[in-house]
Amino acid sequence: MTSLRLLLIMPAAGVHRLRVGRRWMSLREAPLTLTTLAALVPPELDVDCRLIDESVDPLPKEYATGEWDLVGISCLTGTAPRAYALADQFRKRGIPVILGGVHVTLLPDEARAHADAIVTGFAERAWPRLLKDFSVGRLAPRYDGGHPPLADLPTPRRDLQRRGAYIMPDTVFATRGCRGGCDFCSVPAARFGWGTRPVQDVAREVAALRGRRFAFNDVNLTDDRDYALALFRELAPLRKKWGGLATTRVADDPELLTALERAGCVYLLLGFESVTGEGLAAMGKSFNQVDHYRRTVDRLHARGVTVQGCFIFGLDTDTPAVFSDTTRMVQKLGVDIPRYAVYTPYPGTKAFRRLERDGRLLHQNWAYYDTQHVVFTPAGMSPRELDTGFVDAYRRTFSIGAILSRVARSPHPLVTLTGSVAYRRYIARLLRERTGAPVRLKAPTYLETLAMTP
Repeated sequence: MTSLRLLLIMPAAGVHRLRVGRRWMSLREAPLTLTTLAALVPPELDVDCRLIDESVDPLPKEYATGEWDLVGISCLTGTAPRAYALADQFRKRGIPVILGGVHVTLLPDEARAHADAIVTGFAERAWPRLLKDFSVGRLAPRYDGGHPPLADLPTPRRDLQRRGAYIMPDTVFATRGCRGGCDFCSVPAARFGWGTRPVQDVAREVAALRGRRFAFNDVNLTDDRDYALALFRELAPLRKKWGGLATTRVADDPELLTALERAGCVYLLLGFESVTGEGLAAMGKSFNQVDHYRRTVDRLHARGVTVQGCFIFGLDTDTPAVFSDTTRMVQKLGVDIPRYAVYTPYPGTKAFRRLERDGRLLHQNWAYYDTQHVVFTPAGMSPRELDTGFVDAYRRTFSIGAILSRVARSPHPLVTLTGSVAYRRYIARLLRERTGAPVRLKAPTYLETLAMTP
């Protein structure tokens, strides 16, 4: 039997990456999408599978012109134009293309024009069924993955992914979805719901990892408190170090803090989002309390946990003062590695519907919908002021003096220093690319889009 030649691609996302020598490195954990799709290939099929994450490895010419039986492309909103361009190129050569990912789930009709078949929702059920149908010549135009059970999942094919391409090469998930309702988030818009893997399954996967450190990519690992406590009890004997995402509420639960400390947690990414109560209420995150932020950071530091804090600029309650107010608070709190984002109304979200209704969207050029570019007219400033303030906030926060001040207070100084230096380099690239169009995309330059009239 001839092997089915399968190419899986994640199109280039330019955010949070930097060049190291001749190659790119992502400042994030390794994605699970492609390695999971490879693991879900039915064992009865003879498949030669290759993976390319364009964020860290450009698509080789021999892959772009190769003779594949099937190409699968997973896209986020910010990578959709590149995904569609790739899909169109392969289809012109007669190679069938499957499109999936959160953007396809949000806008299936748009994606369908560029694919032989689309996958919406999750892949655990849909992807094996699709491959079996394709192998016998019965490919359907759409596969809906629904909400499959999360027990007994195959181990992601990490062997197919370049380990040195990611600041954290080993990634695991324990929960899926989020029960929050932030108005800008695509997770509730895509109706991903909420699900948990058996804690024993997660612990077995973690125990088998090559390295001593790993990351959870869950949107909110501690959203289900009882599940989190059970999971941390299973992880504690493994003596591995890990990080993940949580909300500020984790610091108000002493039992949970003790459990995650014993389980090996050494860093958490928290969505502080705003330094004003009005801003938090506007986005649907009122459980964050600005006057508790200092307590949150101090309690996590006391447990040996490095804090990466996320803040969003461009809320309707924001004025130009928000940039200096935020950078001052970041330094006052001692947030180890701050991360800033521009408020981004992803399609299907409450934010998108509101801004579209109010005529405030500058365009729907998805390449700029990546949290690093302004795509709408803010209420309290101009698009250009928002962009300038966003970049200036990053520059102030990652000045040498500001970095050293945070390093001196960090529970893991070397981690904070390394992460901060990496972000300092990333900001330099962000500034260089500000006046250009997205790579390989015929579009207005970014600064031209800021002058567009909604």
